[in-house]
Parts: sequence; structure tokens; C-alpha cells
Amino acid sequence: MIRNIIWDVDGTLFDTYPAFVDSFHQAINDLGQDAPLDWITQAAKISIDYCLSALAERCHLKMDVIEEKFSSHYAKVTLAAQPPFEGVIDICRKIHAMGGENLIVTHRHADGLIKLLTTHEMIDYFSGWITADDAYPKKPDPAAFEATIRIHQLVREDTLGIGDREIDIQAGRSAGISTCLYGNEKCEVIPTMKINSFSELLVWLEKQN
Repeated sequence: MIRNIIWDVDGTLFDTYPAFVDSFHQAINDLGQDAPLDWITQAAKISIDYCLSALAERCHLKMDVIEEKFSSHYAKVTLAAQPPFEGVIDICRKIHAMGGENLIVTHRHADGLIKLLTTHEMIDYFSGWITADDAYPKKPDPAAFEATIRIHQLVREDTLGIGDREIDIQAGRSAGISTCLYGNEKCEVIPTMKINSFSELLVWLEKQN
């Protein structure tokens, strides 16, 4: 029975990619360059740092120049405009009510994560998180998952990792937990389950009890 969930953040808990992509697009436009929105989206899904590097190479620009422009545009995006996906709070609430733990492993920095959780009144549902500030190897390396399991004394058989990318599934599988792929991302590694909405996961969680 699943009692604990290790969540990814961007593209899983929160719908933040539109804000990232728009900010990157405006940044390179400011610098006289352009790139397809789909291409920027795929790069941003890997990580913000990767997207900066990829755009710098593609557009023949310096990373720090793009980063400065990106940060300026992204700072103007309100936290309210980066909401949790529909059904996410219901799942977090259910896990919390069961006495389980909602946890986070993300490439995002802690300050931005805490602001998102606080703004959307979700922080009390979470027992802890590992962020970029903790300096673990990035997913698909399972080190941050292993640390989360160890620190919170999770039973692997009772724990589900949820993410929107193949690297989330790879990390979860390598850590020996069940995995759930959210969305339409192509994934060569087969997850335990695949969902297109969190209402599907909520039904599944309710049936297992």
C-alpha cells in the first residue's frame, strides 16, 4: 500500500514550465535571438541550468547574459500564475491524512520552492525536501531519493515517486520504489503507472485502501 510520495516539483506539483519558457524566450529576444518554444520547453524540462547552457550554445550568447535577462523576466511572473496542477492538493491531503509523508526531490532551489508551497498553502502537507542547495547529484542519479528514504525512514514498498520526465522514473526505479509518470513525456524506462491527470492517481490510491 502506498503511504508516501516523493514528488518532483516543476511540471509535476506546479505548472511552472510556461513561465520558464516565456521568460527564456523573452530573454533571448531581448538579445536579438530566437528559438522554437517547443525546443526551449524540452531544454527547460531537463533543468534551468541545462536550458541556459543549451541556449547559449544555440544562440552564440554568454550564459550569464541570458541568465540575467531570464531572471529579470521570471521575477515578474507571480507565484499565483504558477499554480499546482488540478488534483495535486487532494493527493497531498490524502497522503497526509493517512499518516504518510509527502516529500520532494527537485533541481529547484529551496527559496523558490518554499515560496511556491507557502503561496499555495501547501507547505504543511510536506515533511521535507531535497533541493539543488543540498548538492546531491541530479536525477537520474538516485542519490537524493536514497537520502530521502534514509532520512525519513521510508519503507520502499510503501513509497511512490512521481515525476513528469524520464529522469524522475529512472531515479525512482534505481532507488527501488514504485514510480508514476505524469503527462505525455516519452519514456523508454517503464514506470509502475502512467497518468494524465491526478484524479486518476487519487482513484487508484482510494482503491488500494
